[in-house]
Amino acid sequence: MARSTQHLHPHKEPAPLLLAATVLLLRDGPEGLEVLMTRRAMTASFAPGAYVFPGGGIDAADAQAHRFAKRRATQSDLHLTQAIAAIRESFEELGILLARHASGQMANDADIAALKRHVPPPDFAAQCAAHGLTLAADEVFVLAHWITDRDLPRRFDVPFLVARMPDAQMPVADDKEQFEPVWVRPAEALARHEQGNLFIIYPTIRTLERLQKYATVDSVLAECTGEQPWFTSCPRAGWLGGKEVRYMEHEAPFGELALTCPDGQMLHHLDWVSDQAVLLLKNVQRLTAPNPGVMTGPGTNSYLIGDLDTGYAAIDPGPADPEHLDRLWCAAGGHIRFIVCTHSHPDHSPGAAPLQTLCEQHGHTPPVLGLASQPSARAHSAFTPDREVRDGERLVLQGTDTTHTLRVIHTPGHAANHLCLVLEEDGLLFSGDHVLNGSTTVIDPPDGNMNDYLNSLDKLLAACAQDRIEFILPAHGYVLGNVWGEPHDARACIAHLKAHRLKREAKILGVMQQHPEGSMDDWLKQAYDDVPARLWPVAMRSLLAHAERIRSLTNA
Repeated sequence: MARSTQHLHPHKEPAPLLLAATVLLLRDGPEGLEVLMTRRAMTASFAPGAYVFPGGGIDAADAQAHRFAKRRATQSDLHLTQAIAAIRESFEELGILLARHASGQMANDADIAALKRHVPPPDFAAQCAAHGLTLAADEVFVLAHWITDRDLPRRFDVPFLVARMPDAQMPVADDKEQFEPVWVRPAEALARHEQGNLFIIYPTIRTLERLQKYATVDSVLAECTGEQPWFTSCPRAGWLGGKEVRYMEHEAPFGELALTCPDGQMLHHLDWVSDQAVLLLKNVQRLTAPNPGVMTGPGTNSYLIGDLDTGYAAIDPGPADPEHLDRLWCAAGGHIRFIVCTHSHPDHSPGAAPLQTLCEQHGHTPPVLGLASQPSARAHSAFTPDREVRDGERLVLQGTDTTHTLRVIHTPGHAANHLCLVLEEDGLLFSGDHVLNGSTTVIDPPDGNMNDYLNSLDKLLAACAQDRIEFILPAHGYVLGNVWGEPHDARACIAHLKAHRLKREAKILGVMQQHPEGSMDDWLKQAYDDVPARLWPVAMRSLLAHAERIRSLTNA
């Protein structure tokens, strides 16, 4: 965990969470799945005028009404309470009642007309029972779980539930909280929002995006039988292209927003720039080289670790671009103590020598550290450091009151001389090309080796546990720190990456077994049929690495 003294912004306590529940009422329409949406009052304190799904706050009485509801055997007390709250709110707002007679028949319009829509929460379930109705909570399933963004002044912890719309009922808005109920296909709602004709907020948008993949109510409900939400998300906000943007945990910028603004402040700009340093912590700056491309993404990330008191370590100075190296030197105030290359590929190490020369011209010579390239490296990746670093060696920047310690981890795989660095005091992993954000690391034999790569991932997993590493700072792409359900945990990112690699390898093995006489080109087309053909030349390298590993395991 990063030291609070290194955070960029003062601590800000997010607004407390209010418990609520909402329900997506679904039906099968003539053109596919439809969901019921309704417009919030313009005077509402949260999302005024937005089209939403019916719902509202969870009342203490909802937890006391379990005896008035039917539940599934696998439905927890919490989910039952949430379902009762959603049933109560949808009845109050839209006159839709998910309740049954003892015969099993769902409530109809005549039953609804006999009930009072606006009663205190403690009286709702009892009123239904008095009319011979049992709440059909067993028909309400968990779809998603949203927690309002940390930067907003009013925040909710909300399960998005889902249920089939009763056939014999019609929605009638209360014209107080909700107006203009409308049935709409998810894709249509999204299109109307883009056109400016249907205002919907971020959680609604993202839920509809998932829902539009389903054709029928049955197909949605079939995916909800596990009693767990499809996802849980508390989005984070930043700026991109001068506009406010929000991202969920699985999306590329989320980890960077979590590192730079842990309390949810909307202050970080996500635009890729090569003409200035980007502060990630007070002691971590990123300068992206102007070498964007298919293999480098937005460019090679060079990092400066340290401060004016301790001096700086420069990680991966990148290509020998004079302007980029000058910006590195200036951002460090000319006080670069040492230069470390994670490996010797031409987008990482060529800048080391000219950066050292630039420092020499101003009176000091920082050593270039790393691992020498092996004979297996391609000619353009030849590299000899001033000194080779040992596995586990600590490179220390010591100031008057502050210390920054980088521990070396040898991680062959992408290249035979690849290493990663752990900033021990702040739980950060500088992963070079071993772990990337937005693309998969290419393993290019003979210098690249898939078995070594996977073993090195295990080594990084162990380091993450040892040092409580939360964030990964790759050589290409944004800071990593999240995947689904695993907030701020670098281990989850690495485990996800390893699982992806092994899944691909299993697919390759299946293709090789089905077509033992096939050529590498034949295998490539089938094993990477989900990858654009323009990337097949790059994928061919990793295919070769996987094939070598499969053969080595088979012959072991």
